[in-house]
Amino acid sequence: MVEIRKVLPLVFSMLWLTPSHAADLPAPKFTEEFSRQERIYRGEVEQAVEGYTVDRSLAVYADALASGFDRELATLGPGDRWLDIGAGKAQAILDYYAPSYDLTHAAGAQRSGSKAQAIAMSIEDRRTPLWHQTAARLPFNQIQYLADKRLRNYSLEELGQFQLITDVIGGFSYTADLSLFMEQTLGYLKVNGSFYTALQDIQFEDGKNRPYYQGSPFLTELRNADGTELKVCAWLKRIACAEVTCESRADWQPPLEAFRIRKVCNEVKVPALDPLQYKAGTPPERRFQVRN
Repeated sequence: MVEIRKVLPLVFSMLWLTPSHAADLPAPKFTEEFSRQERIYRGEVEQAVEGYTVDRSLAVYADALASGFDRELATLGPGDRWLDIGAGKAQAILDYYAPSYDLTHAAGAQRSGSKAQAIAMSIEDRRTPLWHQTAARLPFNQIQYLADKRLRNYSLEELGQFQLITDVIGGFSYTADLSLFMEQTLGYLKVNGSFYTALQDIQFEDGKNRPYYQGSPFLTELRNADGTELKVCAWLKRIACAEVTCESRADWQPPLEAFRIRKVCNEVKVPALDPLQYKAGTPPERRFQVRN
């Protein structure tokens, strides 16, 4: 599976940046870059963005995400809810509701077509005619598409909680506030629910891989408060009330590491990270350090 990342002087807007936290970021370098991203997002600057994919299929999700995703999705029932962050055209959700899905998933066939409610979230409205056709044949609000608002703009009362949340090279890969993003996402997750996500071109849990692009750093790098290296997997495993598994996907280009974060209790506490560097790209290069 090919996913191309190219660092660019300019890039599309930061999807999940929270302005209240933006004030805490180093200035003026970050401020100027975020401003450029906003202009690109609004279409004020034309910029070809290589590697920005908006039509990933459910098969791609199953290939990219941690083991168990496909099975966990298939076992969701009508009382469950699935949130897909950074859904693009929501092709994965459309595939889930396609008539062919139950034919290839035994658990789905046993439900006789009764599925979870699915919500696609995107900063841009990329609904296609197929989306509207699918929504029209399903019960009201069985599938929903949320656009034009950032994750931070939704309240728990608006969104509710979910049994399953996914993010395939979406907000988790682009945010400048990684710890805040995790806090928000896990807040929308039910106890015993799972968040499946992945990052490209990072150091794997076993520490054996090297940056994909010769002469470039890893795409996302973390440091402990004392400056020593901290792998993303290890940081995720420090989250209170979370059970984390990490799996490498070396066949992707660049390679990626897939994460399953299962929420095991409500007292979630995410170790705070301070941003040290943000270089625009698809996805961006980012550096964070654990806050003292």
